[in-house]
Amino acid sequence: MNKAATDQRTRREEYAEATRQALLAAGREIFAREGYQAAGIEAISRAARVTRGAFYHHFEDKKALFDAVVVSLQSDAAARVQELSKRKSKIWERLYTGIDAYLDVSIEPDYARIVVQEAPVVLGHARFAEIEEQYPMALLKATLRALKREGELVFDDIDLLGHMLDAVICELSIKLPTASDPKKTRIHGRKIIEGLLDAFRRK
Repeated sequence: MNKAATDQRTRREEYAEATRQALLAAGREIFAREGYQAAGIEAISRAARVTRGAFYHHFEDKKALFDAVVVSLQSDAAARVQELSKRKSKIWERLYTGIDAYLDVSIEPDYARIVVQEAPVVLGHARFAEIEEQYPMALLKATLRALKREGELVFDDIDLLGHMLDAVICELSIKLPTASDPKKTRIHGRKIIEGLLDAFRRK
């Protein structure tokens, strides 16, 4: 393939990716503001400044775009959690820093509306769990396994422990945005998480 053809292909690929990112950004904004049911493909396409045909070139339907937005939000959340937690030298500190970072993300309006409130219903439990497993859960389990390797956790089934801990964290993230006293609720929730982990911590 000659250079001109290669350059043309590269430009096409760059344009296609730019279009996809514009649709993701528009979808995120409209899903967060209006909710999944009220969001329309026409409105999302207009906000992204692309045609309806361009929308269908990248996404099969509205649900496919919503899925991609959820994946993007979860990927970004995992990256932020990892960036903050890796600054800590001790594994326990990394774990709790990561939990706090995730709770911070979970109360941000876009994440709270799209991921916490709507994604489990729109995507179904199986698909939502699959995304969870790939991003936030992967970091959580990796940290728990590191603690087990160091002899800091006395529990054989790290996979189960990770899922149970994630359930508590997720339940807390659901309650925080509507709590009458979010700060107090978060403190109490954090104590529950610490109590759960302390039960399996090497004494």
